[in-house]
Amino acid sequence: MVINTNIAAQNGARLLSESSNNLGKSLSRLSSGSRLNSPEDDAAGMAASMRFDAQINRTVAAAANLGNAISFSQTQDGVLAKAGKALDRMGELAVLAQDATKTDADRVLYNTEYTKLGAYVADLATRKFNGVDLFSATALSVTTDGDTGTFSAVGANTFIAAAAAATTSTIATAALAAASVGLVKTATTAIATDRSVVASNVSVLRAYNEQNAVLKDNLTTANSRIKDVDVAEESTSFARFNILVQAGTAMLAQANSAPQSVLRLIQ
Repeated sequence: MVINTNIAAQNGARLLSESSNNLGKSLSRLSSGSRLNSPEDDAAGMAASMRFDAQINRTVAAAANLGNAISFSQTQDGVLAKAGKALDRMGELAVLAQDATKTDADRVLYNTEYTKLGAYVADLATRKFNGVDLFSATALSVTTDGDTGTFSAVGANTFIAAAAAATTSTIATAALAAASVGLVKTATTAIATDRSVVASNVSVLRAYNEQNAVLKDNLTTANSRIKDVDVAEESTSFARFNILVQAGTAMLAQANSAPQSVLRLIQ
């Protein structure tokens, strides 16, 4: 029996310290819901989780860009639909102005509405979306993912030249009205073409958006496997380490009192 060196107490203190550390980690994981509260928990896992987090955030940002591009295209289609409706009425007026029972004085009345509708269509062609021209020959380069992917949304401006010809025409005479019918028909066809282009853009943009939504779910699932704590498993570990700490504390107290038995030998 020795006094200066208490091996049992040293071993007990070391084991108690290990159990206390493990208990602290378990408590931290349960309280935070994450198994990665410090790099030492899983250095490689933390690095992978950081990359996943960054990719998820980029994917969410790309989805926001796609959503804005879809809104842009929907605005285009809405304006084109209104322009088409105005041109429909202009076509009706042009045909009515060719009525042989009407005089040029009557046609002037028709022409008043016709020219105002023409000005309305011309104004629609200049509309913007957040400062960006709705109808430009330049395609929009839309971000499609969290890396470098882009989609070129073709511009919808075919109707502008055709609409300009129609909106500057008049139906003040039967001959002018007959000519205007052809111009309105051409403009209407151009609008139909542009709406088809816009619809195609929206279809592709929605497909990319759905793809990003699936990618985000998959990345989140993979990231969860790395960093989220299994509460059932961790609660079992917590109970185990809690018992070990209590038992270690009691045994350390016993180990520290063991050298006192030496006093019996020297009394």
